[in-house]
Amino acid sequence: MSIEHTIFIQPPDENVRVWRYMSFTKLISLLESQCLFFSRADKLGDPFEGSLPIFNIFLRNASIAMFPPSKRAKNSKVKEDESNIMKLIRKHVAVNCWHMNNEESAAMWKLYMKGNEGTAIQSTYKKLKDSISDAKQIYLGMVKYIDYLRDQIETNIMLSPFMYKRKSYEHEREVRALITDLQVDNMWKNDLFKETIQEGRKIQVDMGVLIETIYVAPYSPVWFEELVRSVVKKYGFNFKIKHSRLDESPLF
Repeated sequence: MSIEHTIFIQPPDENVRVWRYMSFTKLISLLESQCLFFSRADKLGDPFEGSLPIFNIFLRNASIAMFPPSKRAKNSKVKEDESNIMKLIRKHVAVNCWHMNNEESAAMWKLYMKGNEGTAIQSTYKKLKDSISDAKQIYLGMVKYIDYLRDQIETNIMLSPFMYKRKSYEHEREVRALITDLQVDNMWKNDLFKETIQEGRKIQVDMGVLIETIYVAPYSPVWFEELVRSVVKKYGFNFKIKHSRLDESPLF
């Protein structure tokens, strides 16, 4: 169940296309489970996931100096605890990522394709949102790209840091679906030391609503496209299958 929240910015046009580039084996897993896999935030590969920009850290440390010397040690410990809490929260948040673009992305093919046997699921933002049939609360929105040396983010909402990434990732144009097992509105009721999410979590979706087209990687052989068609049919679906246009020959 997709829910709205102020920190999850929606695109101006919900019919914008979104893409998930994946290996053939991950496509089979998707068709088999009819679930999207949400990876735990601290296992996404970016050490900055869920962290704060340096200016936020500066403000947190500067606030200690406002206390009398007799109370600074105690408040310094509180700030240290806040830092540890931020690290622990990542173990309780899981993410599913999509690329927002009305066209195919050569960069994303290269990033996620091993060899020439990759695939891409093409949907729209609205269909992605409407396809989520799981009873769990799912947050969905666009990632914002900032300079972690100069910019500042709001910190009064626990999930806010997970919707920001460094500008060096801006090419990803990421749409992010997010789940958490924490009580977002009452942080102190949570047991952060109890890991309830291991590698990640599978969230059920309506495949008929989600998938508009399955694209086969550029430069992939004919037999691979036929295999994709066969597997899709085997699982009882009739999605459109298209070969990537990125390997078309130019006309001079």
